[in-house]
Amino acid sequence: MSAYQQKWIEVLQHANVPNWKISDQDNDILIHVPDNHSIKELADNLELVLAEVSLDITLPKERLKFIIRNSGEMVDYVLNPGESDLTSNEN
Repeated sequence: MSAYQQKWIEVLQHANVPNWKISDQDNDILIHVPDNHSIKELADNLELVLAEVSLDITLPKERLKFIIRNSGEMVDYVLNPGESDLTSNEN
């Protein structure tokens, strides 16, 4: 686990969002939320939320994928995307 990934996990865990389970999954961050949370609503606001909590992170930026899921839905968001992230959907 990179220092950048670890710092993000710490920041998210210290946000004390009730019933969210935050952990590493390979090079990504897994955020498991209760089933009564709308994954679509979380995804729509994720960029703003990450921008607000990122103020405490001063490490050099790295590519990092956030996977948000509950038992029925899943969405992911790539922070600081790399070249392959930006071109993989072109075709």
